[in-house]
Amino acid sequence: MPPRTAQPSSNPSAGTSPAPGRRGQGDGTYQVLARRYRSREFGEVVGQEIIAKTLQNAIILGRTAHAYLFTGTRGVGKTSMARIFARALNAPVAAGDGAEALLPRAASVDAILVGQDIDVIEIDGASNRGVDDARSLISGAGITPTRSPYKIYIIDEVHMLTTPAFNALLKTMEEPPEHVKFILCTTEAHKVPATIQSRCQRFDFKSIPMARIQAHLSSVLESEGISWEPEALSEVSRLANGSMRDGLSLLERLIAAARGTITTGIAREVLGLPDAHRLDDMLRAVATADSSGALRAASAMLDTGVSVEHLLELLADRFRLAMVAATCGLDGLPEDLSREHCLGAFEAASGMAVEDLVHAVALCDSTSRTTRSSSIPRAVLDALLVRLALSERFASSSGEPASATTVAQKKKVEPTTAPATALAAVTATVTLPRAPVSGAVLPPPPPAINQQEAVAEAARDPVIQDLMSVLDATVLRVEPLEGVVHASVDTDASDEGEE
Repeated sequence: MPPRTAQPSSNPSAGTSPAPGRRGQGDGTYQVLARRYRSREFGEVVGQEIIAKTLQNAIILGRTAHAYLFTGTRGVGKTSMARIFARALNAPVAAGDGAEALLPRAASVDAILVGQDIDVIEIDGASNRGVDDARSLISGAGITPTRSPYKIYIIDEVHMLTTPAFNALLKTMEEPPEHVKFILCTTEAHKVPATIQSRCQRFDFKSIPMARIQAHLSSVLESEGISWEPEALSEVSRLANGSMRDGLSLLERLIAAARGTITTGIAREVLGLPDAHRLDDMLRAVATADSSGALRAASAMLDTGVSVEHLLELLADRFRLAMVAATCGLDGLPEDLSREHCLGAFEAASGMAVEDLVHAVALCDSTSRTTRSSSIPRAVLDALLVRLALSERFASSSGEPASATTVAQKKKVEPTTAPATALAAVTATVTLPRAPVSGAVLPPPPPAINQQEAVAEAARDPVIQDLMSVLDATVLRVEPLEGVVHASVDTDASDEGEE
């Protein structure tokens, strides 16, 4: 696809951004994209519209709380929203009703957006986390603001505060002075004590969809006057993983490397993206039981500098794409996946059933965890690829079904009566007492059963073998003891597996 040429942007966020060619704040210093294109108004915080609307309505109706808790993953707009909210609270209000009344008139309040206002105090919870810091905050809260209606404390990474510091803040956060408001920001809300959370209005910032990130990055490139290929920007949006700041940081690297049009090839080289065709070759080899081809494809990938752990992640992701495409169909994919993104993996793994793809994803995840502590990660990777490629052979030798189709065929071809035989082997040593009945003729006792032969016959049955493989997979041992089957759990092994 040909690269897209930068055009004048109609995106509202681009309108408040620096003009093309501007590289700093006027003093010749360069400012990164994540800071230059930081949101300045409620409507510019991408993907958090409902939170922005709620905070706007609270100000308009005069129903603002004294404490707020903003939580969510990194780079989704928590601190930006806190600054915008603080500016809307402390800025002079223009005449009129509605959201436009929240726009500041004084240019001096822009200092709030860069954390330099005297009445909006930003505190880093990671470096000011002790009880002494909390006491200092409490003593300063009693002082009235200098030029604004409120003294607002924005505490970033609030979960890093110590327990004594949280306890010291309890009373002040419950009944603060009328001119004080708290905005707490954190990426790990579960580490904030419930006593603190109950004193706050909590807002959960959701991860930004991939399509929204790509649209915002496109507007940034248009403002910068840089052309790009859509495939390259799609890869950047996917690697951002729901974080706008991560996406802008990745885009910054591509702009520096490209010095012109951002192409897919440059994106793969700079960001370390693998060649999708080589990954699809690996999937195709697994699907066609070509173990040697799978090993050669893996070796070619590792020669490009990809680590074993990263290759396993990439392989699991390709299996996942094929699984989703096979389950939903190419025309019914989720919003975060495109037809072009899944088509290659779907065609490469067309010979695998959905059950096999699910099993492959699980094996890749298990192997990835194993290689982190293994001294021979390459051997573990090769063993996984051979295991996936020769899954039917492994299943036939161990009695484990390779797929649902194989199980159905096996049940049709080889009917069995083993459950009754196995039950006889288990209950052979149990003799039920028979009450004497006058005049009744008791049936003769059942013939003697050779218990060892019965257990051996049951063990040869395919159904019993399938059950044994499931028990082995859950770390259970089945030991025959005097003709009775006992199941015992290996506690140590179970604990290690859970860890």
